[in-house]
Amino acid sequence: MTTTLIKGGTVVSATGRSEADVLIDGETITAVLAPGSQLLGTDVAASVDTVIDATGKYVIPGGIDAHTHMQLPFGGTSASDTFETGTRAAAWGGTTSIIDFAVQTYGTKVPDGLAKWHELAAGNCAIDYGFHQIIGGIDDESLKFMPTLIDEGITSFKLFMAYPGVFYSDDAQILQAMQVSRDTGLLTMMHAENGPAIDVLAKQLVEQGKSSPYFHGIARAWQMEEEATHRAIMLADVTGAPLYVVHVSAKQAVEQLAWARDKGQNVFGETCPQYLYLSLEEQLGASSEEWGDFEGAKWVCSTPLRSRAEGHQDHMWQALRTNDLQMVSTDHCPFCMKDQKELGLGDFRKIPNGIGSIEHRMDLMYQGVVTGRITLERWVELTSTTPARMFGLYGRKGVIQPGADGDIVVYDPNGHTSIGYDKRPDGSPTGKTHHMNMDHSAWEGFEIDGHVDTVLSRGNVIVDGGEYLGSKGDGRYLKRGLSQYLL
Repeated sequence: MTTTLIKGGTVVSATGRSEADVLIDGETITAVLAPGSQLLGTDVAASVDTVIDATGKYVIPGGIDAHTHMQLPFGGTSASDTFETGTRAAAWGGTTSIIDFAVQTYGTKVPDGLAKWHELAAGNCAIDYGFHQIIGGIDDESLKFMPTLIDEGITSFKLFMAYPGVFYSDDAQILQAMQVSRDTGLLTMMHAENGPAIDVLAKQLVEQGKSSPYFHGIARAWQMEEEATHRAIMLADVTGAPLYVVHVSAKQAVEQLAWARDKGQNVFGETCPQYLYLSLEEQLGASSEEWGDFEGAKWVCSTPLRSRAEGHQDHMWQALRTNDLQMVSTDHCPFCMKDQKELGLGDFRKIPNGIGSIEHRMDLMYQGVVTGRITLERWVELTSTTPARMFGLYGRKGVIQPGADGDIVVYDPNGHTSIGYDKRPDGSPTGKTHHMNMDHSAWEGFEIDGHVDTVLSRGNVIVDGGEYLGSKGDGRYLKRGLSQYLL
């Protein structure tokens, strides 16, 4: 067992910051000490195996991305990041745990989907990982199986009001699943968009010749998200189930969540970096010499990017400040333009939905600290502490305290990070940050006034000084408890 002392930094938690040294013994934090403390001896630094100098830097709990889709089958292809490549990219960006989605599609069995995801992830992850369970076919068999997920350490399941014929659940099915949620403590996660209505709008747009990526955002109008969010809230209210709405993008959907929360309902919501920074006009409506107006396919995701003119992005930041939204995940589901996104050339409905962001979430949210959108403490809360509490990991993850796993990021506020695709056409490096298995960056040109310097996962240094030091299979499966965030 090796011992490590992180010395001279500012330890930041969700509730404050202080100058402190952090002692890790093996995989676990054993002490958080005042600078110069002699509690454990006159010279702690001299007695440990490794000293990490964090002078002038922030020491924060490792990021937890609670919404990722590695290798997800979608639209005739699969997400381009494997568990190996995606979790390695996450580590580069200061994320030390993910919660991915095991998948059951319509017509298949839940335990078979779960077994498949265990097979894909086991021995391949660079960081620790857990699962939510997608229930894509609610019937007597799946309803009976759902309570057994808790024994597997899976305490949340996801339903879809979108994607008829693939993942879609109707209101009667949602009601029955929420009754299981109420009775067991499982947390219902909801993709809240009115899928059948969206399909009609999308079909009509294509028939009118409006087939470019821009119209993906028009078909999935904010009214479709607001309506579905309200309906999910009402179904949760009548059943007494807790509800967590994923990838909230429309300010009107936030207003529905705030209304329910103000009544005291156990309703929560997440947003993603793309809904804070990117827009319908600038990204989905983009054009390039290479791709023409299909350039916008790089940013096709669901829920879609919203109009900046309508103020959705500013409202998302406000909701994060007021806790109408509780956390930020990525919905990481990357696809390459070549051979994947281009499946939708001439018909935006056939573009695989997803953006790659897992490597950049911590940096992009830190930039919100720099610009005064959120506080330093709220940064940690949104990206680490609340995900741990929401999904039954707090105490072990999401906090720097004795007994917690040694998942720690040393972040330099005086550093700088340039985000963008890391290879030129001739194959030479650009000096930008990009380790995801994609042929483009959705965040090309973003500049961050900060830098991830050192990343520890369970006490092991896996990123340091611009070098990846981890190995395939370093990550372990996380059996999660019930949510620790319910009111």
